[in-house]
Amino acid sequence: MNVSSRQRGFTLLEVMVVVVILGILAAMVVPKIISRPDEARVMAARQDIASLMQALKLYRLDNQRYPATEQGLQALATPPGIAPLASNWKAGGYVERLPRDPWGQAYQYLNPGLRGEIDIFSLGADRAIGGDGNDADIGSWSL
Repeated sequence: MNVSSRQRGFTLLEVMVVVVILGILAAMVVPKIISRPDEARVMAARQDIASLMQALKLYRLDNQRYPATEQGLQALATPPGIAPLASNWKAGGYVERLPRDPWGQAYQYLNPGLRGEIDIFSLGADRAIGGDGNDADIGSWSL
């Protein structure tokens, strides 16, 4: 080892440049990573709604109509006790259990009785009608 050779360290300017570069990279990457859980919740809600729609279609095939709004999605798990009764309700039901949306709330169901159109929806993160982004309603109309 040569005694005259000097060990050099990084100057303050070099360290500051590296810190700034890392800060810029973090500012670009972190927002993309943070939004992933919200995107996953929206996708999970869409999957649940699609599964419930399939179960409702099977219910309709067996009983010639969708459950009334008052009967709700519960008619998929237990035979409805109010009219219109499901005369051909499948033993064991159409779903094992009713899922809750990714924000912990029950899925909403509407059957206005118009041309057999129904809606299943989640109110989203804000748990209120309407909203934008993560707060937007997610429904069968957007599948």
